[in-house]
Amino acid sequence: MRRRPETSSEKPSSASQEPSSESEIDQKDAGAKVRVNSPRRSPFVFLTLFALIVYSSWSVYQHQFQSLPAPITAEQAGKRGFSEIEALKHVQALTDLGPHTVGSDALDLAFEYVLEAAKNIKEKAHWEVDVDVEAFHVRSGANHMAGGLFMGKTLLYSDLNHVVLRILPKFESEAAQNAILVSSHIDTVFSTGGAGDCSSCIAVMLELARGISQWAGFKHAVIFLFNTGEEEGLNGAHSFITQHPWNETVRMAIDLEAMGIGGKSGIFQAGPHPWAIENFASVAKYPSGQIIAQDFFSSGAIKSATDFQVYKEVAGLSGLDFAYTDNSAVYHTKNDKLELLKPGSLQHLGENMLSFLIHSAASPHLPKGNAMEQEENKGQNAAIFFDILGTYMVVFRQNFANMLYNSVIIQSLLIWITSLLMGGYPAAVSLALSCLSVILMWILALGFSVLVAFILPLASSSPVPYVANPWLVVGLFAAPALLGALTGQHLGYLFLQTYLSTVYSKRKLLSPAIQADLIKFESERWIYKAGSVQWLLLLVMGNYYKIGSSYLALVWLVPPTFAYGLLEATLSPARLPKPLKLATLLMGLAVPILISAGIFIQLAGTIIGTMVRFDRNPGSTPEWLGNVIIAAFIAAVICLTLVYLLSFVHLSGAKRSIVLGTCLLFGLSFLAVFLGIVPPFTEDTARAVNVVHVVDTTGIFEGKRDISSYVSLFSTTPGELTKEVEQIKEGLNCGRDKVVDFVAFSVKYGCWTYDDTEDGWSESDIPLLHVYRDVKKKARITRVSVDTKGSIRWILAVNTEEIEDFRFEDNSEELVQSGIKSSVDGWHIIQFSGGKHSPTIFNLTLIWKSDFTQSAQKVDGQRGEQRPLLKLRTDWNRLTPKTEMVLEKLPSWCSLFGKSTSPHTLAFLTSLPVDF
Repeated sequence: MRRRPETSSEKPSSASQEPSSESEIDQKDAGAKVRVNSPRRSPFVFLTLFALIVYSSWSVYQHQFQSLPAPITAEQAGKRGFSEIEALKHVQALTDLGPHTVGSDALDLAFEYVLEAAKNIKEKAHWEVDVDVEAFHVRSGANHMAGGLFMGKTLLYSDLNHVVLRILPKFESEAAQNAILVSSHIDTVFSTGGAGDCSSCIAVMLELARGISQWAGFKHAVIFLFNTGEEEGLNGAHSFITQHPWNETVRMAIDLEAMGIGGKSGIFQAGPHPWAIENFASVAKYPSGQIIAQDFFSSGAIKSATDFQVYKEVAGLSGLDFAYTDNSAVYHTKNDKLELLKPGSLQHLGENMLSFLIHSAASPHLPKGNAMEQEENKGQNAAIFFDILGTYMVVFRQNFANMLYNSVIIQSLLIWITSLLMGGYPAAVSLALSCLSVILMWILALGFSVLVAFILPLASSSPVPYVANPWLVVGLFAAPALLGALTGQHLGYLFLQTYLSTVYSKRKLLSPAIQADLIKFESERWIYKAGSVQWLLLLVMGNYYKIGSSYLALVWLVPPTFAYGLLEATLSPARLPKPLKLATLLMGLAVPILISAGIFIQLAGTIIGTMVRFDRNPGSTPEWLGNVIIAAFIAAVICLTLVYLLSFVHLSGAKRSIVLGTCLLFGLSFLAVFLGIVPPFTEDTARAVNVVHVVDTTGIFEGKRDISSYVSLFSTTPGELTKEVEQIKEGLNCGRDKVVDFVAFSVKYGCWTYDDTEDGWSESDIPLLHVYRDVKKKARITRVSVDTKGSIRWILAVNTEEIEDFRFEDNSEELVQSGIKSSVDGWHIIQFSGGKHSPTIFNLTLIWKSDFTQSAQKVDGQRGEQRPLLKLRTDWNRLTPKTEMVLEKLPSWCSLFGKSTSPHTLAFLTSLPVDF
């Protein structure tokens, strides 16, 4: 044997030594020469490559989600264009009114403003266009949707007002019978002026209507619905679609929403018919939309609903649902304000919508058919969509996806079967051990990051200290996950090396030094190929369950596999393995990063923002749970996307640098949180709290008075309120001793005070549940009068463990008919919200179950108390002196938070016992 002096395989270098370049080992055997490249890579090369991938991913995110068009003026836009500068004037006018909830004076002013703006558009419209403007008043109605958040609920409404503006061509006789509906809501929750949700949407619609009214040549009408009542349970959309005479003419619905403030308004729901998304993709100037958002939303992972659900389920319409999702932590808080609305946000949505509406209104046909029937057949007809860098949108249908995915799956399986047949038993064992490396990678990545998630609430003043500074999750969760992924994969790499050593030891023709190098090369290759196995499994599962975002598995499977096949693979078993080329990694990861890096970063930011309102029943969710969800998501992304890259690290000296870097990054982040250097909340990213003056009369029946009055402070953001109470004082006590049942939810941890709480309310405000008839024959029927004492926002719960069915009516009509009703945890919720002239006295007819004689013995399993027959909460949007005092001392990092089920600042609780 002849050895060159510079050979490195004769004595392997340690991780800290630099490898020799161009070193080779030659061996003569039967006239053949074996050449083996050095197994060492420069750590500098790997670290540079890692930095390049991180930088590229961030650049993709910035371009895809943060790059916005410049706002333009009315003069630049022209009569037919869209001007953000003009739209912002509407946002300013609406937010200046402050919170405008249903039934408030501020909403009346907002309604009048939108109505006047619509009339102004009509006056200046093109002469070939007819513009109809209507102030539509809604009578009482009931929303019986049973899906998602509406399970176990009936939503009632009354005395709502909408502005409806219709634009149609004068000389198209059929135009009025085929309309495109564009919808959003004027009303806000009580805690915010709603610059993002959804004054920005109303402003975009007004500017769109102005621009479209100057166009001619349409074949279809465009209806703009500025509704009220959305924040109280989608009542505005439901009342229009069930009561307005134009509802039968609508062929497609477009909903504009916000789950944050500003940024790019992207499509997060589309269909069921693919016509709308396909046409939007073809004409939008800055297309933005991801089907992965639709998958998350439809799965129930995001606890929310939009008007689009009404249009799809009740009206049977297809269409598009847009939403702003940037800075989602400010949703429904005081920080949903104009100052945080990013320049270019309205321009982006406005120009996209203008192009789409002009194209759709001029199209020779619009989709028809029932959306729910199409939903049942969505396995073949649904659209899969995603944008690339916010400049191009890819749309294809599920039937094409099935063929594409099946083809890739079959080809992948054939390649693997061929490879295993050629490699025999050693190849099968090597595959199993390389897959073990992936499993260990997942276990340790999840284990390290989840461990931090458990520790964080113990070390920080807040269980979610990263909300105001989302970059902290890189150090707190991503660094441990990366360390765990590297450790797990390296353990698998070592197991694989051990096995291959036994295989190569049987090859007597090669020297031990050459065998050692070849084992490292082959182990590296198997680890790389194992990355494609996990993506292949995800593609198989996604294709089986028809998950729209399965295209991500395709993107992460095909390019890396193709790059490996092109630059590395061989069908010759006689060819010895070589080190993987860096070109393989660059070629394999370019397309996946381009398509998916921005999505993963944006999704992580959205999930972090939702932590502000994570605890829907305050005190019922473990403080660590939100951290675990974020940690698991980040660990999953790292395991899925870095599996190929990490396979290159085992032959480099970069392992030590990565370990030290991740430990240092985690240590600095953890130290910043532990010492309070970085605050968990700020004035612009506030903690969500509620301050409610509660008058609890649940012990009252038939005139017996046992009134309890107190102010309750609680938060939907995980964590105790100790720091807040220290600043507020006012005699607040905190703990889990007092559970407050707000009918729609319960507060199991909160703060309360009984001091000075007798002012600001009257006993005449206390609602009444009066039994005026109780007939016990074959079937027991009880009639109850419900008097809300003037409240036009209330929630009533019916005990379905005792009650078989019920009817509900006001003085003029039956609102809820008898029939099968869903329930959750043994309760059916009736939720009412209406205008100032809504009815306040109702009649409830209860039909008991046949075993009603035993009903009084049943108890509430949660608290060991007898469950009442009825529970009622009435809300008032007014401040008592004590509530006002607490709010004045509320820390700047806190904000009131509103949603459809949360109480206003004054709430009355009462109940009717089973054994009345």
